[in-house]
Amino acid sequence: MSEKDAATDDDAADTDGAAEDDTQVEPDADLVERVEESDPETIAREIASLRSARHDAEDAATEYEERVEDLEEQLKRKQAEFQNFKKRMERKQEEQKARATEELVERLLDVRNNLVRALEQDEDTDIRGGVRTTLDQFDRVLDAENVVAIEPEPGEEVDPQRHEVLMRVTSDQPEGTVDELHRPGYEMAEKVLQAAQVTVSDGAGE
Repeated sequence: MSEKDAATDDDAADTDGAAEDDTQVEPDADLVERVEESDPETIAREIASLRSARHDAEDAATEYEERVEDLEEQLKRKQAEFQNFKKRMERKQEEQKARATEELVERLLDVRNNLVRALEQDEDTDIRGGVRTTLDQFDRVLDAENVVAIEPEPGEEVDPQRHEVLMRVTSDQPEGTVDELHRPGYEMAEKVLQAAQVTVSDGAGE
């Protein structure tokens, strides 16, 4: 079959396809005139070139879709890996927190054991020395945990965040300041664990 015949067959096939497609637009008049004036062999080469370009575009589109699918799969794997990593870190933090609590409790148990031994002494035995030693041990435990006592002095300004006012009393301290500390407070890492209980001067005794 000659190239001219092939071009004719291709044109016929394209014409049949166009007839089947109701949405086919009318060809441009200039293009029709150009085709009529062109050599059939030239037209055949152009058609072959267009078909090759179409095939290349289809291959590129297929490759693009495959690449997109591959990236989506990679993204899903990364998301799953991140979720697993997040869960592992959460478990590790919980374990570290539990171990830290266990270590603190172990140190406090030693303090409790000393208090129990002090109470087991004879009634006539002065246990103040043992209690003093145990209290010192307990304070060392708190110090190791960076626990700081809140012990405002008389005349110190009241801090609502760190001081709990029990009552206002007649005092020679300036009005609105601390008169007396009833129970120390404690804070850890700048967070108040327990506010100090204080009485506040009404200034009437100045």
